[in-house]
Amino acid sequence: MIEVTSRDNPLLKSIRRLAQDPSAYRKQGKVWLEGDHLCRAALDRGVKPLQVVITQGAWQSATLSWQDVCEQVFVVPQALFAKLSSLESPAQMGFVVECAQDPQVLPSMPTVVLDRVQDAGNVGAILRSASAFGFKQVLAMKGTAALWSAKVLRAGMGAHFGMNLIEGCSPDSLSQLDTPLITTNSHQGPFLHQLLAQQGLPSVCAWVMGHEGQGVCEEIMALAQLQVRIAQPGGEESLNVASAAAICLHASASAALNSEV
Repeated sequence: MIEVTSRDNPLLKSIRRLAQDPSAYRKQGKVWLEGDHLCRAALDRGVKPLQVVITQGAWQSATLSWQDVCEQVFVVPQALFAKLSSLESPAQMGFVVECAQDPQVLPSMPTVVLDRVQDAGNVGAILRSASAFGFKQVLAMKGTAALWSAKVLRAGMGAHFGMNLIEGCSPDSLSQLDTPLITTNSHQGPFLHQLLAQQGLPSVCAWVMGHEGQGVCEEIMALAQLQVRIAQPGGEESLNVASAAAICLHASASAALNSEV
């Protein structure tokens, strides 16, 4: 256990950059996980932190021996920890963990493609749905919110650590996939519920989720083997992209489960 009382400690300065700059992880090769829930979710998926940073109060009342989790445990005053936080109500502890470097596309993996999805909350929610419904790979097109930023990590609630995440992709990257590409379209294609009832969905596929305002770009739309619509009997013009993703990915998971019965 190492006690730290200076805000100029090199580790704390590094964490502040990770917490405040959405792209800092790309330079450092590390990410900052803040909060007990997110840290435990990482541990449950086999992640070993490089450092644990915890407030004095949380250290004294901890039910888990953090020294068994990591060799480097830094204990800081509550006020100093608050300076690291990007939350309105700062947490009591966090992890510094390594970020996967240069992951490769897995051609046959059930995949979600994010085409310039810009809201960090939407991106994190889609990752969480993808993980829940068995889609273990995400390809993020250029213009998509940074997958490992603090806001996306919080919204993902630990989903990151069980997935193959690839950023900075272009439409050409999709040629590496062996799975059929499916896009949503507000104006054409069969309705998803009718498709499920009539012919089903491919057992393994890649769903494309597009920009919040512009949808899927024409170049990727042209590559799709299938375009589908989501019925909206209530009359709204469109769905939030994270909601649409949850519906589509659940439909794929349901179709796969039904095919096993």
